[in-house]
Amino acid sequence: MCTGQGTGPVQVVILAGGRGTRMAEETTARPKPMAEIGGRPILWHILMHYAAHGFADITVATGHLGGIIHDWIAGGPARTGLPPHLRLRARDTGADTNTGGRLRALAPDLDGAPFLLTWGDGLSDVDLRALVAFHHAHGRLATVTAVRPPPRFGHLDLEGDRVARFREKPPRAEGWINGAFFVLDPAVLDRVDGPDTLFEGSPLQSLARDGELMAFRHEGFWRCMDTPRDRAALNRIWDSGQAPWQTWPADAAPVPAPQIQEGPTCMSS
Repeated sequence: MCTGQGTGPVQVVILAGGRGTRMAEETTARPKPMAEIGGRPILWHILMHYAAHGFADITVATGHLGGIIHDWIAGGPARTGLPPHLRLRARDTGADTNTGGRLRALAPDLDGAPFLLTWGDGLSDVDLRALVAFHHAHGRLATVTAVRPPPRFGHLDLEGDRVARFREKPPRAEGWINGAFFVLDPAVLDRVDGPDTLFEGSPLQSLARDGELMAFRHEGFWRCMDTPRDRAALNRIWDSGQAPWQTWPADAAPVPAPQIQEGPTCMSS
């Protein structure tokens, strides 16, 4: 378990409060982090990834339909199917708060040490311990995981008007994007002006401008669940039995949890 200065951030923050408008059919009934991959909420997969790397102190920032997440967490291991040693809590950060504002709202819960941050809709096999070691080594305020953009369309090799070769969704070899697995020093919170601040806006832009944002390059698996198509693709990968993001032993995954019930309006825990 990662505890104390020198061995890595004690705490993990997961932002899980957005409205998920591009998955409207799903997110009218439950928040996007509770959309299921392989019969489990995508949030469960993310939490299992952190637990597999020894990070056990985790706060989930909720908003839209957050009561469902609160109730799920309150059910404990019997409901969530998560390891019993996780210190997991949910905090209501407002239905309409932006990403930076959600993070700033959690400042009282953080202990003044560097912490990990990600969103509640992205899966990866990123080595979190290596990410933390990289952050400690460079000594800047922030680290973002840089990933390759996932393939979305089949590629055509053309010779004039003739299709010489068709390649189904080849991986792109060029370019990097924000993979949303961060390590942040607490001073980063000073760059968030208020609840309407988009973390990916002025805070990250100012960190980059001041030379305080470093990139940890991850060449492995990464995919964000933005659309129903993404969810279907992730389910196909999981059903294949070879999901790259399953960094925990297969026998550590308990039997399927009961179906998620629609909960009341969001309440602070």
